[in-house]
Amino acid sequence: MNKILLASALLASLTCFAAQADDAGATPPTTTNNGDWTGSGELGFASTTGNSRSQNLNAKLGMNQETDQWKNNFFLDALRSKGQVKVTDSAGATVSQFDTTANRYDMGASVGYKLDTRSYIVSAARYEHDDFGANRWQAVLSVGYGYIALKTDRTELSFEIGPGFKEYQPAPSTVLVDGVNVPYSQQRQDEAVARGLVNYKYRLTSNTSFDDTFLVEAGSKNKYYQNDAGIAVSMTKKLSLKVGFEVRYNSNVLPGVRRL
Repeated sequence: MNKILLASALLASLTCFAAQADDAGATPPTTTNNGDWTGSGELGFASTTGNSRSQNLNAKLGMNQETDQWKNNFFLDALRSKGQVKVTDSAGATVSQFDTTANRYDMGASVGYKLDTRSYIVSAARYEHDDFGANRWQAVLSVGYGYIALKTDRTELSFEIGPGFKEYQPAPSTVLVDGVNVPYSQQRQDEAVARGLVNYKYRLTSNTSFDDTFLVEAGSKNKYYQNDAGIAVSMTKKLSLKVGFEVRYNSNVLPGVRRL
């Protein structure tokens, strides 16, 4: 039988990461208007041994700052997995080996200048590197308009939209030529895009919160969609359990590369 180590059961969501973070109860971090940075960190690890073998590591860091004039944030995500895969050796035999199956990191930041209590001008940047994705890497710069449609003690809903510029490198692939798989790759691509972001947060109870972030970067060559949803339950003032689900989609990919 497999022996399973699930440190990811904790998903070590270290809420109230920043100095002088809010200490008023076991709730997820919230932004303040005094200029202090608040944030959260997540760490998950899962390992199996026995009939099958795998290792998975997931880490996230998010920081936020809000003042009467500025609304800023920064994030850093990483994912790495290893597992048993079937490969063909030099003799043509199919064998199993323990190899990397996922290796991705992405980071980004945005700076928002408030026009009033609800409206703001935002500039954003994002970079992603993925050894197994539809694009080996992609970088986006944008500027736009943000609007906080709803903000209460329990709920926050905001929108951002604006133009941007994207540069990316499609992942290498293979094409079948006369019955033989031939390596194929494209040159680096760039295009103007429209960037949209919807961010929703809702505090279900005093120690449970739900958040969902939807990002779209749409251009004439490729449309990229990403949705992150999660529920966090605070165990103490600085430790939470969290379960999350993330979807990433590229509309145009090379032959043999999946969009989702």
